[in-house]
Amino acid sequence: MKISQKEFVFNNEVVTRFDLYNSLFLTLPFYQVKSTGTLLPFFKSHVEEGIGQQISPVEIIESFFTKYQQYIKDTDRFHLLFRFIQYIERQVVLFDAIEDSAFSKLETTDDSSSLQVLLQQVNNQPENHAKIREALQKFSLRLVLTAHPTQFYPGSVLGIITELTEALKVNDINEIYLLLQQLGKTPFLNKQKPTPVDEAVSLAWFLENVFYQSASSIKEKLDTEFDFLAEDEHQTIELGFWPGGDRDGNPNVNLKSTQAVTELLRKVIYRCYARDYKNLRKRLTFRGVEQYMAELEKQFNKQTKPEDLQANNQSAIILENLEAIKVVLQRDHDSLFINLIDDLIRKVKLFGSYFATLDIRQDSRILRKTHQYCLSETPIRHRLPNDYADQTEEEKLRNIRFVEADFYTPDLADDMVKDTLNTIRYIKEIQETNGMKACHRFIISNCQQASDILQLMNLFLWSGWKAENLTIDFVPLFETVNDLKEAGEVMEKLYTSPFYTAHLQKRNNRQTIMLGFSDSTKDGGYLMANWSIYKAKVELTAISRKYGIDLAFFDGRGGPPARGGGKTHRFYASMGHEIANDYIQLTIQGQTISTQYGSIDSARFNMEQLINAGIVSALNQQSGDTVNEKGRKLIDDMAAVSYQSFMKLRGNPLFLPYLEHLSPLKLLSEINISSRPVKRNSGAELKLEDLRAISFVTAWSQLKQNIPGFYGVGTALKKTEEDGKWEDLKNLYRQSSFFKTIIDNCMMSMSKSNFNITANLANDPKYGEFWTILKNEYELTNALLLKLSDTKVLMEEAPVERQSIALREKIILPLVVIQHYALQQLYSQDLNEEATNLYHKLVVRTVYGIVNAGRNLA
Repeated sequence: MKISQKEFVFNNEVVTRFDLYNSLFLTLPFYQVKSTGTLLPFFKSHVEEGIGQQISPVEIIESFFTKYQQYIKDTDRFHLLFRFIQYIERQVVLFDAIEDSAFSKLETTDDSSSLQVLLQQVNNQPENHAKIREALQKFSLRLVLTAHPTQFYPGSVLGIITELTEALKVNDINEIYLLLQQLGKTPFLNKQKPTPVDEAVSLAWFLENVFYQSASSIKEKLDTEFDFLAEDEHQTIELGFWPGGDRDGNPNVNLKSTQAVTELLRKVIYRCYARDYKNLRKRLTFRGVEQYMAELEKQFNKQTKPEDLQANNQSAIILENLEAIKVVLQRDHDSLFINLIDDLIRKVKLFGSYFATLDIRQDSRILRKTHQYCLSETPIRHRLPNDYADQTEEEKLRNIRFVEADFYTPDLADDMVKDTLNTIRYIKEIQETNGMKACHRFIISNCQQASDILQLMNLFLWSGWKAENLTIDFVPLFETVNDLKEAGEVMEKLYTSPFYTAHLQKRNNRQTIMLGFSDSTKDGGYLMANWSIYKAKVELTAISRKYGIDLAFFDGRGGPPARGGGKTHRFYASMGHEIANDYIQLTIQGQTISTQYGSIDSARFNMEQLINAGIVSALNQQSGDTVNEKGRKLIDDMAAVSYQSFMKLRGNPLFLPYLEHLSPLKLLSEINISSRPVKRNSGAELKLEDLRAISFVTAWSQLKQNIPGFYGVGTALKKTEEDGKWEDLKNLYRQSSFFKTIIDNCMMSMSKSNFNITANLANDPKYGEFWTILKNEYELTNALLLKLSDTKVLMEEAPVERQSIALREKIILPLVVIQHYALQQLYSQDLNEEATNLYHKLVVRTVYGIVNAGRNLA
């Protein structure tokens, strides 16, 4: 069969080189590394053979040790399994680095969605060129870095991957060998859980080493192509930051961590500026610029030394001096090195004194509790009716009053109340020190009613803020299927509130609404979640346009399709005129940051894809981009069937026990990758509603079943076929980019599933029937997806991605079997404390390699 150019490059640059460099592991000067590396291929073959025969993981492991009788003692067996895990972990790192090193070669062979191709297409089309220029004057892309627990590589390993990638680009064998030695000595897990500030430091590395250059280079490309000035106020790219600001369900984030992260972001951006200034100083040795250069040096020195930190935003002074230098260069020095000045002006305009906007997020239940507390305190008492807290939503909206106060929280107040009110007060200080954009968004999680927003505004007014100068954007977050249904009504109540509309007018009449993909999938299944968000966007767009509001959607997306990930840019390119798409805002979390934005090349490519998507959506809003009435009815019916199927599964009494006993769910809290607890109400008994979506999706991915990414889709497809609407569905798949992206991302989830690994459960007395239900839905979905897409294998249209997934799954297959072996041993027999701890460690260690290999599993 003929292969594409991209497949040819992948085979040469990734597959062949992995086989070559993988052999270097055997030569590393480490204890027993050669024997481990020599024995591992035999173990892999034994595992593959056992899975093919549907033997249980326990039987596979024990029969292997029967064959290799030198491992008689339990301690020797444990040691070998741990050595296998360590070896495979490093193979995954090597594969990551090799694939990353080939990134530019792979993407240039298929870059139809890149910004460069779009610009080339319109270069000779003046009309479209003008349209894009006009669109870019409003469009913006905001990437928000979050500290969600999905990054399983510690910072030290990420650093090695970066250096290894660079060495692999030039095939520097000596450097590669040294880095593999370093990798062999570097631990893959943290001894302690990171603090919120630790997480901020880790993510700030990407800001400093990746986004500082990649974001400004894209802006330079757009400035050059469309004759924008470096000094222009509008910024096409914006960065956001959650570590130290995201309090939702994380009691470890407090005022001190927010203060520390604010100072960190300022320090890091000025460190970047100072480096650029040093390069400037080497070049600008001309007369006429001395006084301006001296002032710049003074400013950068002040900002990089904490003891001299200025109490107000200095970026305006820096820009003033840079622009003065630019005038001198233009007037007296033939514009020599003016490109360096423009570059720094562009960066200061992009990043200010803050680098990335620090978002504050808190759960509505905490905010309600804080509001109620304030109503019992002087000087706020009696400002609202005594029975306000017990009133209906309609009564609250009628009776709420907005009165300014200067209330300081008493020391005896609840810790959450104190933190909420003190943080609200501190936001003003952030704005004064780092600029208004440094912290201007407060996100209300679990937002269910208009009063959640209005009461939060009161908390600001009671904490020293003035209504005339309330430079805050209040962002409701709608997450569950039910909340998404009610979102339109909530926003209409806000848009008809005189106080809120007056506030919006002061904020350029723009409203940001955040929609959560992860919790909606856990709440209603894959198809219903995606469709509910689409419908919510249509309704919210219509209501916002009705009231003349400029709407921006902020999507809370995770890595895998089950959490809103996958081919993200395709979603945005497929938005029709019914959905506001002038701004693209999304979270990028943990593992996704390092895999998609871990290098300047990959970050630039992925940001350009999203900008391309926004422009394409703006230019091509014909009816074909929007789901028509017939297609909408089709998806609506399918989503309802899928939802019923998923809810029936969730209602099965074995649903949670299955996850608890057969996946590492209960042990995820022992993985030191995040300051966030695995579930809300961390001290209480495990309930599905408290379980974080990340933990929920990760547990299923470890089982290699990925239920949140496909369950119910097959049942919905079958019902559509039975109703005689199959041809209509095929037409929808061919014509609707939105629907096709949903289906294609579902295929990606299923490509990372392998029910053969757990096939022995079919005869399990407790879980056999439940496992069969899952397996049958997988088989049904697989068959009908192939029929719908007219393909023979999943992801046939993306052969390189399919091959990459297959190779990664093959590398970590022994880890999956070791994990299931350890879990079965833990739950099937009484063990002493030492054995229990060892099996626990086996499970926890395998999680790292499995997630890292998947790249977007968590």
